[in-house]
Amino acid sequence: MSAPVLEVIEVRKRYGPLEALRGVSLRVEAGEMFGLVGPNGAGKTTFLNILACLSDPTSGTVRQFGRPLDRHDFEVRRGLGIATQDVSLYPELTGRENLEFFGKLYGLRGAELAKRVDEVLGFTALAERADDRVGTYSGGMKRRLNLGAAVVHRPRVLYLDEPTTGVDPQSRNHIFEEVRSLNAAGVTVIYTSHYMEEIQALCPRIAILDHGKVIACDSRTNLLRLRDGTLTIRVSRELPAVAERVGKLPGVKVLSAEGDTLTFAAADVSALTLQVVKVLQEMGVELTGLEAKEPTLEKVFLHLTDTAVRD
Repeated sequence: MSAPVLEVIEVRKRYGPLEALRGVSLRVEAGEMFGLVGPNGAGKTTFLNILACLSDPTSGTVRQFGRPLDRHDFEVRRGLGIATQDVSLYPELTGRENLEFFGKLYGLRGAELAKRVDEVLGFTALAERADDRVGTYSGGMKRRLNLGAAVVHRPRVLYLDEPTTGVDPQSRNHIFEEVRSLNAAGVTVIYTSHYMEEIQALCPRIAILDHGKVIACDSRTNLLRLRDGTLTIRVSRELPAVAERVGKLPGVKVLSAEGDTLTFAAADVSALTLQVVKVLQEMGVELTGLEAKEPTLEKVFLHLTDTAVRD
């Protein structure tokens, strides 16, 4: 079995009396699109800074590409790309000049650099504004260029820290397409965001970080099973009988029965819907309305981290 792209074992990070990371452990395999979420102050940015070789852990072990983390190991660092939460571009330079600058930092030169810059300008949809100063770009354009600067050197692993903050829906969708395309081409992506719907849509495996520790790490499917979805139906008659019959189905709870409306909870709402339709047909009861709500990552997240506001 090949070594994981990223292996983290009991990593801690202390700033004086504050312990920002308290024994974080996880592993990410090659080619994964891996989600990392957590409340404000959970330690996500501290953790990413360590993974991106911008900071050293106080203790614990980090291996990237099977090699121990070393901020001075250029071969490991050139295999990494990071798009930070704060846009890291030079506003007085053009889009092209920014990409050339970051490409040179990773050793690209001459024709290879020029070719790669043109490729990045193309997939970020910035070719027509390549020679304009970045200070004149919109927020969405800056975000797309920020992503381009992180991948101009063709990294094997890409760290994305809130990559769609403050952008319009069109730019957000374009960034999604870029990230999916990079991942399909073999780039391992570690994606952090406060937008739970983004993580749920993009990442098959997700870790939830809170108070400096990983409190859950599993497939999206398994995490969503931690909370029930709901199915609300309206029926023409025999409300108590329908509630009793459906409520006896395995894993189903009756949440409410009022007027002509029934609401049930279950882990698998799609399966429940089929079962309810079958029950109603057997009973000869007409279904006059239906609303299904699948469990969401946001509900799981709030369940695991509590709903208190974090600063």
